[in-house]
Amino acid sequence: MEQSSRHQIVQILDAADDLTLATLQDDGAPHATTVSFVNDGLAIYFGCSSTSQKARNLARDPRVAVTVDLPYDDWSQIRGLSISGRADRITAPHEVLEIGRLFLDKFPQVGGQLEASEGEMALFCITPQRVSILDYREGFGHTTYAQAGEVEERPG
Repeated sequence: MEQSSRHQIVQILDAADDLTLATLQDDGAPHATTVSFVNDGLAIYFGCSSTSQKARNLARDPRVAVTVDLPYDDWSQIRGLSISGRADRITAPHEVLEIGRLFLDKFPQVGGQLEASEGEMALFCITPQRVSILDYREGFGHTTYAQAGEVEERPG
């Protein structure tokens, strides 16, 4: 991936708090929800109830589609991402702790909620495979694409 594209993607992820996550239900129908997230570079992390529809969908099929939009005052400032990839559940204790720290740094108010939901929370890492970068500052509908293989894996 070109360094400038990677920089744009990470800049948008760093500036956003929420994303729309689409998973596949068992009948193949899409299921879209809004989740708050943190990122470490291109690795995108979110948590949800381990019994939620999205957790059940991801246990069966890890493919996802994601959109991230930054706030804007007029259309000439629209910036966002459209991502296809996969979401894998994080279970390694050291990774869970590190992701928890990322969440507390970004969302300090979530501290009490995380403790209350211990054992009920499922953490996932979205690994982008294709990314469309939307940037209307470059012109109406201006989009830059990054393909699978060009997007780096999550930090190990």
